[in-house]
Formats: sequence, structure tokens, C-alpha cells
Amino acid sequence: MLFRSYLIGRFFLVSVFILVIALLVGCGLRQQSSGSSHEIKVLHMGLIPTEDSQKMLESFKPMIAYLEKKIGIKIKPFVAADYSGVIRAMHSKNIDFAWYGPFSYVLAAKEAGAEAFAVEVREGSGAFYKSIIVAHRDSGINTLGDIKGKTFAFVDPASTSGNLFPRAQFKKMGIDPEKDFKNAIFVGGHEAAELAVKAKKVQAAADNDIYYNLMVSKGLISPDENKIIWESDPIPGSPLAYRKDLPEDIKKRIKDAVLDIHKEEPATLGYIGKVLRYEETNDEKYNVIRDVARLLDLDLRKNN
Repeated sequence: MLFRSYLIGRFFLVSVFILVIALLVGCGLRQQSSGSSHEIKVLHMGLIPTEDSQKMLESFKPMIAYLEKKIGIKIKPFVAADYSGVIRAMHSKNIDFAWYGPFSYVLAAKEAGAEAFAVEVREGSGAFYKSIIVAHRDSGINTLGDIKGKTFAFVDPASTSGNLFPRAQFKKMGIDPEKDFKNAIFVGGHEAAELAVKAKKVQAAADNDIYYNLMVSKGLISPDENKIIWESDPIPGSPLAYRKDLPEDIKKRIKDAVLDIHKEEPATLGYIGKVLRYEETNDEKYNVIRDVARLLDLDLRKNN
């Protein structure tokens, strides 16, 4: 009887101990899942692969150093193999904020909870840029209609200027790249598209005016070789976006740091062309991109 009472007592104490531990662990998990800013030791930053990944990481070093100092948290950059890799990384919470193109942002907002907060403002074009199509001077291509029967390079399925807008223009003209071109491929980056034309691996390609002018200024391509045969209407500029579920104070610190760059560290803005500053933006500004996607009858879920 005494032994039975002892066992019951021991069982009661062990049960209480387990309950207390479970409550403590549960509280810890809830605190962790809430994303308290005190628990964030590193912020992971995503970059779409517009050029060679090592070049991008090197170009962004000054900006990363500034953001770390301003935000007060270490930042680790990540360049994905393709545009969709950045979207997937945000969806799985492996990155916290990222530089997107307009279309890749729309995909990220839909599938990864991305929230646009800033957009780059450039010298001459403001918070906009243009999609272009270039052709090699020896290709015999002078108009979009001339590309029929020729080889063509798009940038990436989730690229705004390197796929979405050129494809929409082709559709308006009754041109189907998969049927009307000799071959249509994706090359993965804007720089790769221009170099493919220069090397005559393809006869024409999609790009944007930002990368075209940058590559011309660096002597990587020449207007005498890669000639522009078409340009789009202005497109809303590339946004920066963070995960909606980040702590509000962290989002504010990231946003304030980005919007203050031109005042505090203007030298860090020259990583891709002539960026003057960043200004505040929001998701609604990119509805025009969604309209173009609907024109093409794209299922956005298939693009990431």
C-alpha cells in the first residue's frame, strides 16, 4: 500500500514536471515563430541573377556594408541560379528581403508573401525602364517581323523586360515565338542575352535599356553589333521587397536604410548603372504587370 502510494506520488511529480517542460517549450516555440526582432541575428538578402553571380556579389559589397551598419544586423547575400530560385527562397523563408524585377516581384507577392517597399530611381528614366529587343547587325533583322524563322534568346521565364513584355508585344503582332522562330531559348541573364547576340549564338534577344546602356558603357557590347530594333513603353522599376511576416520594426529598419542610402552613402548606388536614390513604393504600382500577364494568359503559379 505504501509502495503504491509512493508510485502514485512519483507519477504525479513526474507528470507535473513534464507539463511544466511542455509549457516552457511551447512558449519558446511561440516566441520563435512570432519572429521577434531580438532573435534575428542575420538577415538573408536575395538577388535575381541578372549577370554573373560573382560579379553581382562583388558589386553589392558596399551596399551590404552600409545596410549592415544602418540596420545593425549582419546580412548574407544569396544569388539564385534563376529568378524563380529567389522566389522559392523567400517562400521557404530562407531569405528575408530581395531585389526583384517587376514580374518576378508579382510572382513572389502571390506565392511567397513578398511586400514591395522601395523602387530604384534612375538618371534620365526615373522609377521606370524599358524592355528592348536587340539584333546582330549581320542578322538581316530590322523589325520584329523579321525575327520569324530566326534564332532568339529570352532572359528568364520570370523576367519582365527579358520575357513578359517582349512576349506580349509578339502576341499583339500575331507572332508565336515557339512556332514562328527557328529556335527560342532562355539564357538566364540580361548580360548573357546580349553576349549571345554579340557572339552570333542567336540572331536577336530580349533585354532592357538599363543593362544595354551599362554594357555599352563598359565596352562589353557595341551599338554597331547589337542594335536596338524595338523598345517598350515605360515599365515600373525593379522593386525591393521583404517578407510580410518579418517583425514590423525590422521591416522599418530595412526600409529606412534603403530610402536613406542616397543621403548617407551615395557611392553605394552605382552597382548597376546610374541609380540616384530609392523611393517608397507599394504592391498596387505593379498591377500593370499583372495586366500584361493576363494578356498572355499566364498561370503565375507555373513560373516559380
